[in-house]
Amino acid sequence: MRFPWGSVEVADLPTIGVGVDTLSDLSRSDEPPGVRLRTARAQALAFRGEFALTGKPDSIVTRDLVTLPYPTRFGLFRASRAIAPFLSITNRMLVIRWHESDGRPRVLLFEPSDVELGRYTPYFDNLAQKTPGVLQRRMVREHGTVLGHLAGLGIRPSDVDYLMFDHLHTQDLRRWVGTTAHQDDLDAHPRAAFPNAKVIVQRDELAGMAELHPLQKPWYQPAAYRDVPPEAFLPISGSVVLGPGVAVIKTPGHVFGNQSLVVNTSTGIWVSSENVIAAEALAPEHSGLPGIARWSRQWQQEVVLNANTIETTADQYNSIVLEKTLADRSQADSRFVQFFPSSELTGAWTNPGTTPTFSHGHITHGIQPV
Repeated sequence: MRFPWGSVEVADLPTIGVGVDTLSDLSRSDEPPGVRLRTARAQALAFRGEFALTGKPDSIVTRDLVTLPYPTRFGLFRASRAIAPFLSITNRMLVIRWHESDGRPRVLLFEPSDVELGRYTPYFDNLAQKTPGVLQRRMVREHGTVLGHLAGLGIRPSDVDYLMFDHLHTQDLRRWVGTTAHQDDLDAHPRAAFPNAKVIVQRDELAGMAELHPLQKPWYQPAAYRDVPPEAFLPISGSVVLGPGVAVIKTPGHVFGNQSLVVNTSTGIWVSSENVIAAEALAPEHSGLPGIARWSRQWQQEVVLNANTIETTADQYNSIVLEKTLADRSQADSRFVQFFPSSELTGAWTNPGTTPTFSHGHITHGIQPV
């Protein structure tokens, strides 16, 4: 199997978590998409009961990283009637802590984006070159860095066990896991900021990055992976319970190897990914955004996709329904479920018609690190 750094075989490591037999990879099913959708609902309901019994993690805390522009036609696929060509999304990192059954502590960072290097993603790099600097400063707001947030939480980088992203669009991991050679663009040979961390990623995504399809190329930085050590990755195939109340489930569609975080908290089950950018995208009938509810009724769509690559649209739709079925209702507003977009729609005066009807903003659970 080929990977971004060449023909290097990276074995699955069975020591990470427990595989989930209840959830299958429906994108590999021979059944029609409508049948796969019905199966997704049934499997999600079955897994809900199993997952709740695994317990809860010790703590979860959210930290904002960056707010940036994103095309409205991508984020609210076909549904929005807003006049603004761009909306704003806020990327956030989740810090999750738990203890294994033998007492070992674990720290997982979900969406720990290196914002500084992520801006060189072809799409965003091209957009920046066309945008005057004064306008960029109004559109892009950096809230903090991964390492800065961890320091504020009293967590040492060496304490981090796992890094995980729903997919590797825009991600440059060289400073997080180190490289095997000097990097000319960085004028450095980065040492791993997280020396003990492994990157949990679906094997399908790593394989796909070895030879990108034209639909994928604007969103990946494959050159940034050529000198990343293969042993920095924990490739998995499918869904895995990582610890008490913490799981990663495969949700293909947005990318072939998309995955979602599922956590069990004091308010119930949450799901997080970038399959949609707003809680109301899973309940468009309750959306106050221009055009969303009407579009949902007219086209009989129960979700609004985040669709920039549209690699496999029917699979993404089915994955979102699976996520929606897994998540509990929000205690703040029961019209919406506890789905936490890893890039969440954020209102801005520069983007009329794109202020969300409802926003989660954060997940907080358990005793917070000090």
